[in-house]
Amino acid sequence: MTEKGPQNSAREKSSAKNEFICVALELSQRKEKLLFPGIDEEECASLLAVDIEFPGYSTPTEEIIIRMDNEGIKVVLGKDPESGNVFIMPFLSDNIADSLLPRHLKISEGLDSSLSRLIKIHKETIQVTKPPLG
Repeated sequence: MTEKGPQNSAREKSSAKNEFICVALELSQRKEKLLFPGIDEEECASLLAVDIEFPGYSTPTEEIIIRMDNEGIKVVLGKDPESGNVFIMPFLSDNIADSLLPRHLKISEGLDSSLSRLIKIHKETIQVTKPPLG
């Protein structure tokens, strides 16, 4: 049995980040809108709690969901693509306050395969870096 050392773990994270950025870049260059798959229930509850705790800080989650349902979505990279900052926005929006993160979306049947991969990588990467509860 082989153990994963810190070096392998760092290499895997770097590889996942590179793949995440490549998939995000490909999606961000598309001119057509993507179908909105909805928000993961657990993530939605968390986002709504933040809306209550910090009212007016950003566009309310429910408003973003309605717009994404109506307009479709697009993938937008942050100012420095290498940072890995990737946002999911309503197709007609240019306001970063209207965004969600890839991990917020749910993966469903019929979802664009690249978008599905982006969500999956983000969820796996976040899973690894989230601090333990309690």
